[in-house]
Amino acid sequence: MLHYRLLISCLVLFLANHLSAADKLLDHFPEAASSGCMACHAEIELIREADSGMMQQIMEMGPSMGDPAGCVVCHNGDPTETKDKDKAHGGDDFYADPGSPWVNENTCGKCHEDQVRVQWQSLMMTEAGKIQGVCWAFGSLTGYNHKYGNYAVENPDDPSERLGTDAYRAYMERLTEMEPDVFVQKHEPLPEALKADELGRLKEDPTLAAFTYLREECQRCHHAVKGRQERGDYRGMGCSSCHAPYSNEGFYEGDDPSVPKDEPGHMLVHSIQGTREAKVTVHGETYSGIPVETCTTCHDRGKRIGVSFQGLMETPYHSPFQSDGTDQPALHTKHYLAMEQDIHYQKGMTCQDCHTSTGIHGDGFLAAANLAAVAIECSDCHGTPESYPWDLPLGFMDEFEMTQAVGSPRGTLNETLPHTRQGTNYDSKDGFLISARGNPYENVVRDGNEIIVHTAAGKDIRMKPLKTLIEEDEVSPRGVVAMKNVSKHMERLECYTCHSTWTPQCYGCHVKIDYSQKDKCPECSESQENFDWVAAGRRHADPKYAADPGETGYDTIIPGKISEQRSYLRWEEPMMGINGEGRVTPITPGCQPSVTIIGEDGEPIQVNHVYKTAPGLERGGDDGQLAIDMSPTQPHTTTKAARTCESCHASDKALGLGIGSTRPWNEDHTVDLETVDGKILPKKTQVQVTKVENLDHDWSVVVDEEGNQLATVGHHFKLSRAFNKEEMQHISRQGTCSACHQNIPKESLAVSLLHHVAEYTGQLPKTTDQHDSLVNKIVLSSAWAQVGGAFVFGMLTVGLIGRYGYRRRLNNRRP
Repeated sequence: MLHYRLLISCLVLFLANHLSAADKLLDHFPEAASSGCMACHAEIELIREADSGMMQQIMEMGPSMGDPAGCVVCHNGDPTETKDKDKAHGGDDFYADPGSPWVNENTCGKCHEDQVRVQWQSLMMTEAGKIQGVCWAFGSLTGYNHKYGNYAVENPDDPSERLGTDAYRAYMERLTEMEPDVFVQKHEPLPEALKADELGRLKEDPTLAAFTYLREECQRCHHAVKGRQERGDYRGMGCSSCHAPYSNEGFYEGDDPSVPKDEPGHMLVHSIQGTREAKVTVHGETYSGIPVETCTTCHDRGKRIGVSFQGLMETPYHSPFQSDGTDQPALHTKHYLAMEQDIHYQKGMTCQDCHTSTGIHGDGFLAAANLAAVAIECSDCHGTPESYPWDLPLGFMDEFEMTQAVGSPRGTLNETLPHTRQGTNYDSKDGFLISARGNPYENVVRDGNEIIVHTAAGKDIRMKPLKTLIEEDEVSPRGVVAMKNVSKHMERLECYTCHSTWTPQCYGCHVKIDYSQKDKCPECSESQENFDWVAAGRRHADPKYAADPGETGYDTIIPGKISEQRSYLRWEEPMMGINGEGRVTPITPGCQPSVTIIGEDGEPIQVNHVYKTAPGLERGGDDGQLAIDMSPTQPHTTTKAARTCESCHASDKALGLGIGSTRPWNEDHTVDLETVDGKILPKKTQVQVTKVENLDHDWSVVVDEEGNQLATVGHHFKLSRAFNKEEMQHISRQGTCSACHQNIPKESLAVSLLHHVAEYTGQLPKTTDQHDSLVNKIVLSSAWAQVGGAFVFGMLTVGLIGRYGYRRRLNNRRP
């Protein structure tokens, strides 16, 4: 028994040592041992599988560059140096992060030229939508125009340089003509934030604080910087932002002893993640594709679609406590509730399985908001109750008009785009499905009247389109009613309007920007300041700093410190409005700031101030509109079971009329001993809830019952807005219950008689299904009664006319 246990222990140790990470480079390429790099990195993992085309190319290029290990192909450096680390890493020309956009033209771009070429126009680089959003919240500083990006960038002169099919290029040209403020030709660089000697300007123009807010708080996620190094936020730069695996804790867990394992900020293992073929092994577990958590590293603010997709909802509470009694650990500096996960996530799909290469990397032309860059729709894979996906016209559900797209069937394509063929190439079968804008889905194919989704994680998910499901009676009666019988839903709604049963809603964003400076504020022990992420990115543009793997040690500190609070959080069914595509969509609080600005002397310049847009914008008239925005959104919380009919048609909140129950926000509320008529008795007291002066309704109210819009709804696209009065009247079915029950059980002789009969025979409905069945019988009975009545009336009329004619003819025959 002792020998047996010893054998098991040895086997466990062996497996732990040999399965701890991916295969080692030297195990497959022993000739690499002659590289000076291996003096320190002999235990390092393969960057890609040994037999992959990428690894073979690296090992072919390496010797021609003087490195049999191939390290210099990506990292540069001196492969002949074995002792001096600084010499081996080649000074300023060593690329610690080869994926950085400041150097990847010389690294990733050797093989992936198109992806590197288009990165600077991509939304994840420009972040133009966020910039315009904050400018909007501070008084619509740039109007609807997406004027600024993180960096100065413009479109190519040649339209043919746009990546995509000819149909896609034509489609995007049409959108550019329709929405020129979003599909702009160039971005100017984001203006500088105020310097210490300029803070006096805030008293004349407090809106200048917007650029401090942007640079310190909002812009840290763009690809040109490594970003904030906090739990959940560790990542690389440029290509490495997505294709290098970082754990939430940020520690290296591979076998290279030269990489510190007690210092956060390193890749989990020295491997590339991406396609189905790119295998990454961690502690004996092998995966492929890009994990959702990699995307969530950035997509945890704003619309929060990354964490929502995973079933996480931000909460101000730190409970439940850990097993050792400590608080729930902060992730992305927040704490979370565990909510229902998106159905696609539950099925084993990741973000890249829906979002195409062109949508993520960009197509080489500027698209300055999420809806502008995302080229996919639910119907692209699921179709409609009446049509398969390949029978739909281009533009379906992506109209940017108030009418449904029409046209010839889009069909399928036999080939993917040339620049994506370095990835996984799947059997096209009956053709690759085509997105609403005309590009192929590289991983989704038609097989007869079914669809196969090839996931990057290795699953092949076979699914039936909606038309087939309805034909085979696999959709619930309620689903058939909603999607087929009420055809208006498919004509006007986004699918996720019904199928997103929860959405994070953070009402009221109380932003404080504190510019207190020690030399101007006697009570201040230190000056308030923070890191400027855009300035840090532009520091990389200097050749001296281009190869820096991050921003550690950068002196890009500017005056001002940001803090944020919310008024309240909700997650129940969101309210609705119209998005830029002209369809009914969920809307949730976007940028709803109440701004407080503290001047350099420590004194308030503004307190709880809600800005207004310029006159005439967002149906605001001469005074402008309150710039607290409700944002049209795809929540990424899709569930198979949709929200109920009543949650839309019998809900004030769904219409945009608000949640209700809060007292006025534009009044101070004091809590102390008081008389019954509200007079506060003590003299020494203080306001408990200070007023938000411009806000005469709740944060959740978007429109009043007369259809007057009271806040902005989206600020990127022309069609986004709140419901108008006619639409609210069309949607609302408030009082439907009372329409019947005002006569039940005793207000009508006939109804009273039927009610008593049902009561004594035990037929009164007690469940929802029984009630629905009864209502259905009543409707059918009423309909047949009316049809029967009309038929009898018609027959009687015909009989009477016939009899009248007969008698006239009879009378005419008499002498």
